[in-house]
Amino acid sequence: MDIMRVTDELVCTRRAPGFRHTSLRVLENQRGGVFVATDPVGAPVGKWVFTTSGSAARMAMPDKKTITDLTICGIIDQWEEN
Repeated sequence: MDIMRVTDELVCTRRAPGFRHTSLRVLENQRGGVFVATDPVGAPVGKWVFTTSGSAARMAMPDKKTITDLTICGIIDQWEEN
């Protein structure tokens, strides 16, 4: 798991069938890396979230057939970046 900040929504008009209508978010980790994650929890821009990656990311989605390797698992209520 990792802690990241949501920096933007990602809108794609054409997707692979395995994505269906999954919400996507652009995330930035504490080292400045930029990632795209599926978002089953509806995290708004600016919020800190915790994520899971790899095969666990697929298991965190409502539909386990969703193709993803990074999923937002929850919105952090209080977090101060070090």
